[in-house]
Amino acid sequence: MRMSLAHLTVLDASPLELLDAAKAGGFDAAGLRIIPPMPSDRIVEVIGNEPLLRSIIRRMEETGVAIWDIEAVWLTPQTEVSALLPALEVGQRLGARHLLVVGHDPVFDRMTDNFAALCERCAAFQLKVAFEMMSYVEVKTLRQAKAVFDVVKPTNASLLIDALHFFRSGATLEDLVGIDPALLEYVHLCDGVMAPPPPDELRAEGRGGRLYPGEGEFPLVDLLHALPNGIGLAVEAPNAHLAGLDVFERARRCGDATRRFAANL
Repeated sequence: MRMSLAHLTVLDASPLELLDAAKAGGFDAAGLRIIPPMPSDRIVEVIGNEPLLRSIIRRMEETGVAIWDIEAVWLTPQTEVSALLPALEVGQRLGARHLLVVGHDPVFDRMTDNFAALCERCAAFQLKVAFEMMSYVEVKTLRQAKAVFDVVKPTNASLLIDALHFFRSGATLEDLVGIDPALLEYVHLCDGVMAPPPPDELRAEGRGGRLYPGEGEFPLVDLLHALPNGIGLAVEAPNAHLAGLDVFERARRCGDATRRFAANL
């Protein structure tokens, strides 16, 4: 299976540390955060930083770690698709396959218009769009995401299932029946406890309360069996209890756990 280390798993890693951590963990690729999801989020500035971009490309060549996706565009009332073009250009330069997108606009028509425009722009940069449902944003459920796709009908976008958000949304494996396999290119994999936290703690859980695959209670084997064979695995499993370990040790533990889990599929 293709394995990518999602940046959120080791969010404190700089872009170069992320690639080194992915290599240490035995991952084929990594997801790189180059767009702050919300204005209050702080990231290492990659866009417009030509020396860093060249260093990232060189480190990719040295480690053999590819960039699987760039993230994260949150479609909000303030979204201006034209302002995202520099990020798409960076994604193309880095050879990223996907741009990760989240729907967080309460006005459905505005969100679908922006999503359609973004898909069109991404096509010009050879980027596919991965639309993720999240338990604490406007588009929380698979049903809501499918409604977006029914309107936009994108040709270069997929539905990104995140194990945590899937189960927190109340979805069941039966909800995946009948979905075109072409719409499911990769999955965000993590583990956790089945009992959900209070609604106001969902964001904290998503950003620091996850477990590595095989270390919790989620029926991950059944989930993967319900998804297309050979689907890409992007492991997104930030665990605040391990924050005292350096990013390389966390990536190693994450990679080892994921391979142990995958061996039992």
